[in-house]
Amino acid sequence: MPCPHFDIKIVQRSNRQSAVASAAYQSGERLFSEYDQKQKYYSHKSEIVHTEILLPPHAPPDYADRNTLWNAAEAAEKQWNSQLARRFIIAIPRELPPEQYAVLIRDYCREQFVSKGMIADFAIHDKGTGNPHAHILLTMRALDESGRWLPKSRKVYDLDGNGERIRLPSGRWKSHKEDTVDWNDQKNGKLWRQGWQDTANRYLDAAGRPERLDLRSYEEQGLDKIPTVHMGPAVSQMERRGVETNVGNLNRDIRTANGLMQSIRQMVRGLKGWLSGLKEKQAALLEVWGQAKEPTLPELLSRYMDLRSGERADWTSRGKLKGAVNDFNKVREALDFLREKGISTVGSLDAYLDEVSGKVVSIRADVRKTERRIQIIDTALSHIGNYDAHREVYKEYASIGWKKKKEKFADAHREELDAYLAAVRYFKAHEKEQPFDRKKLDAERRALSGELPVRNGELKTVQADVKILRDVRNWINHVLPPEQRRATAEPGRKPSVREDLSWKADGVTRQEKQRQKERQNPPPRTGKEPDMEH
Repeated sequence: MPCPHFDIKIVQRSNRQSAVASAAYQSGERLFSEYDQKQKYYSHKSEIVHTEILLPPHAPPDYADRNTLWNAAEAAEKQWNSQLARRFIIAIPRELPPEQYAVLIRDYCREQFVSKGMIADFAIHDKGTGNPHAHILLTMRALDESGRWLPKSRKVYDLDGNGERIRLPSGRWKSHKEDTVDWNDQKNGKLWRQGWQDTANRYLDAAGRPERLDLRSYEEQGLDKIPTVHMGPAVSQMERRGVETNVGNLNRDIRTANGLMQSIRQMVRGLKGWLSGLKEKQAALLEVWGQAKEPTLPELLSRYMDLRSGERADWTSRGKLKGAVNDFNKVREALDFLREKGISTVGSLDAYLDEVSGKVVSIRADVRKTERRIQIIDTALSHIGNYDAHREVYKEYASIGWKKKKEKFADAHREELDAYLAAVRYFKAHEKEQPFDRKKLDAERRALSGELPVRNGELKTVQADVKILRDVRNWINHVLPPEQRRATAEPGRKPSVREDLSWKADGVTRQEKQRQKERQNPPPRTGKEPDMEH
């Protein structure tokens, strides 16, 4: 069960963010920020079903108060670009009963964070629309045994080969900084995701649910699939109402491509296994057929037609004609396809399947490239839209000369200003990569969106071709002896009920005929066998 939304971000002062504001948003409480002397409050309390703060043993009890905790955490940070808190947003499996949500998050936070010395402030949001999720806010500094904030890093002097300090030309000692804790190590992101997967799956198992989370990427899972694009709550709500969106259409095209590619790969894998079995048993097959040369695929299909004709010996004339015409039409279509593709032998069929696999890989690369470019364009268009929509608000903000009036205006228009400034930062960071022309980007996106259905059409054509080859395999299997049918079956695939019954019936019939023959023509006695009559 994919549960991909697992987002980790840092609350940074350089981005005009506040740990107190983040705590106020996720908890629904009114908090006062001592840093900027402003009250923080967001009116969406109806969706907040649980809030809680988890303290390690050496944390001051006062930090169980949300306002005290986050003002203290911010007061310890003196720099303009300080990292104030680590923020998680995690989707909770809706297969679990709601009363388990808080227990699950509490268990996860204690195991992954509080046991390492972090303070965890979490809240569970659930509007009842099938999207329960948790917000977790973590402290960035460790606490000493008396509950005081420790430095994030310490100075370490570099030493030479003799263990002596190294003096620089300036007269200072060469040194570097080392983190006092490893909480910022990049490897933690993967460990925390794995920890959430394991914890959630443990609760799903305890609840008797068969679903399981897998937060690994498709690449980590060894799956040759193209990931879909995260839609976000606004787009998800529109899609649920039946309103088609660009992101929704993109994901539908990606899912179609993934389904087609998976179908083709499975059929090619099965055909490859079947061909491998034919090659291994080639000598035995030639002996059974009484041939010195490998028969061509058209010759084998001709034998299939003869076999089918013999099976209809006791049918009515009308039934024979109808069956013969039906078989002829199907086999003729396959023969036309084999002739068109230049496939006449087992070897040429093997080579064609390699060609099919290469084509699927090429189409997948094209789809992946198109999907990535569309995501880049969508991000750019979103920033262009925010820039245009909120430019006048920013101009009005910039024109205000009085400090208090300016701060009051910023509080009233925080979302608009943040979106506008984020757009400005994005344009500066990517100005050399692409032009920010809405018309050109819209036109490019329409063209790219039109390419995905074309690629899916190509995959459907390949799928139809491979299905014909799968039919050819099934027809040829009819002319193989039963033991050879078993030997050339797809590796790892159980025979169908029809195949299994057919093989068993053929085997019993042949064994019974052999016993009847022996009873009718007993072998002559040699004088060495014991006399069983006495």
